[in-house]
Amino acid sequence: MERLTIVKVGGKVVEEKESLDLLLDQFAQIRGKRILVHGGGSLATSLAEKLGIETQLVDGRRITDAATLEIVTMVYAGLVNKTIVAGLQARGCNSIGLTGADLNVIRAVKRPVTTVDYGFVGDIMEVNTSELRLLLNEEVVPVMAPITHDTKGQLLNTNADTIAADLAIELSNYYTVNLFYCFEKKGVLLHPDDENSVIPELSYDRFKELQTEGIIKEGMIPKLDNGFSAMKNGVSQVLITNPNLISMARGTRLSLKD
Repeated sequence: MERLTIVKVGGKVVEEKESLDLLLDQFAQIRGKRILVHGGGSLATSLAEKLGIETQLVDGRRITDAATLEIVTMVYAGLVNKTIVAGLQARGCNSIGLTGADLNVIRAVKRPVTTVDYGFVGDIMEVNTSELRLLLNEEVVPVMAPITHDTKGQLLNTNADTIAADLAIELSNYYTVNLFYCFEKKGVLLHPDDENSVIPELSYDRFKELQTEGIIKEGMIPKLDNGFSAMKNGVSQVLITNPNLISMARGTRLSLKD
């Protein structure tokens, strides 16, 4: 099967022009078919503050009320998405910016209310890659923003790490898929204060041990949960890395073996 590389980028990488430029330089050098999935970092929070809209977080997760949904749609599907598309065009990568609502790529449902009402947050129910594959076959690079829909006209804010993993799983039926989670660190760190303490290979059992010990925490947990889910469902390789290391495929490689 042909190789497909899916790169998910978020955090400070999309917030700062220098780091985003480096990421796009590296991404443009990847051979074969490619998809870029992005988050929005804290840009949505910054815009909300300017507009006088309070950002509510529970355990680091954003509560998406109606006003916040408008903000994240403007920032993620608008400013961030089109900035990335324009940057790729400048590097000779013919790209198209999409959300999950476009081409009916990702159908989600509003997260059920349990102990917390997350508002207009979407949990993915179905991934449709038929049109994405047509674009890939025409050498077009899809750039996916983390907004989905429920097929009834409602947009939903959806975790970009999950979008990347679910796209990778579905597309592994047609390609040999490599999934890169790219952020500001060199990989998963054994010692959070030591930038060079990268764990070169991480098994699921070791991940859970480090999570219990409090070494792996917060935003890294859903990244790794999604990465291991992708590995268990047919994705060839999952790597946690940063912009400098993409072309060398260095960082933390996930493994299903102990």
